[in-house]
Amino acid sequence: MTLSRRPLGSSGLEVSILSLGSWRTYERIPQEQAVDVMVEARAAGIDFLDDARYDDETGTAPMRTGWSEVLFGRLFRESGWAREQVVIANKLWWEFWPEQSALEELDGSLERTGLDYLDLEYACPPPDGLSAERVVEEIAPLLASGKLRAWGAVNWTAEQIIEATHAARRIGIPPPCAVQLPYSLVQRRYVEQETMQNALREAGASVVASASLAGGALSGKYATAREGRLIGELENPRYARAFAAAVRLGEIAQGIDASPAALAYAYVLRHPSVASVLFGATSPAQVAENAAAAELLERVDDATWSALDELAPPAPSD
Repeated sequence: MTLSRRPLGSSGLEVSILSLGSWRTYERIPQEQAVDVMVEARAAGIDFLDDARYDDETGTAPMRTGWSEVLFGRLFRESGWAREQVVIANKLWWEFWPEQSALEELDGSLERTGLDYLDLEYACPPPDGLSAERVVEEIAPLLASGKLRAWGAVNWTAEQIIEATHAARRIGIPPPCAVQLPYSLVQRRYVEQETMQNALREAGASVVASASLAGGALSGKYATAREGRLIGELENPRYARAFAAAVRLGEIAQGIDASPAALAYAYVLRHPSVASVLFGATSPAQVAENAAAAELLERVDDATWSALDELAPPAPSD
């Protein structure tokens, strides 16, 4: 199977319209199952993988932080991908800045994953004292070293993106090519607001959509599920709109013989700024279900998209 691919901003990279993430996943399932997830992703045509370093929460990892990267590298090598055929992304957290430079943080990630280079590094929101311009200055040596092909940002404001874009042009490096932002049927504001759209155009950047199932609330499983990450949040006002929308989403999906998750992903992929939608999976079946979003892009009619539009209002004009 081959998923369609889209340009990742002005980087020259192209990525599959679905991206497989690893956040809080692989250390929680058997290694054989994790390999099966990656193998199914490869079979589905996914060539965009997202990794990140984070602190161990299981109490079983041999290191406090970064075991997630060790596992990712191990699973990647066992899954049969050719390195040059995959776009691999990671994150700069600035957790130990300024004692640890961006280049030192990247080197640590490469050592733990066993990779020679990364295709994309997302800069997380900078801490106090680290301006967007200084972030660009930290990024420049990473690109010059050959250990990084392109860079982006995660959860940055439009103002930060514009500041970084201007700084990158002054310094002589490419601006951010991708911005990872929450974007779903019920959370459209971050991507659709005019200031963000202007910033994306200024940078020549694409959106990599995250949280497109609203933490799982739009998956449809909580209508009957007795367990799951959000089972204790069913009465939480934070998720009320998503759980309510999930009911109607499920009805619409059933009417077109689709899963709610695949339809939710397809909806996000319709936006012209979106290059790829990021998702996590704990089983091969879940990967296959989500990959069906590609087929829905081709066969869902305008009336169905309009019905989905009504589940949440668009972002207000800035």
